Amino acid sequence: MTKDVQIPINSDKDVVLARQQGRSLALQLGFSLSEVTLIAMAISELSRNIVLYAGTGTVTLKSIHGSSRVGLMIVAADAGPGIADVTRAMRDGYSSSGGLGLGLPGVRRLMDEFDISSEIGRGTIVTGKKWRL
Repeated sequence: MTKDVQIPINSDKDVVLARQQGRSLALQLGFSLSEVTLIAMAISELSRNIVLYAGTGTVTLKSIHGSSRVGLMIVAADAGPGIADVTRAMRDGYSSSGGLGLGLPGVRRLMDEFDISSEIGRGTIVTGKKWRL
């Protein structure tokens, strides 16, 4: 039986832990190794964003069940400064930190379902769902 987990994210060590927990849960749910790798990449990116932009937050990993399918939901939440322009942040190539700008758009591509909500001064919540093939 799979167990949902919430990982506090405060440092790079927590990014590694979240990725490991995600890999473990995805394997328990029967995802292929290539799907597990994609899930781990998404978790890493979301966790790193928490450390980089908010300093602290959580990543919650949940098993989800549809009418005839099984999946994994990732919820990355923080109470950081928020994203001033979510539409701009979701464009390929945009980066507020001088990086490659592949973060959030990349996570959106890795997931089957993706949602982001952010409010200035209140934080950001990113939800991604990956369904097992």
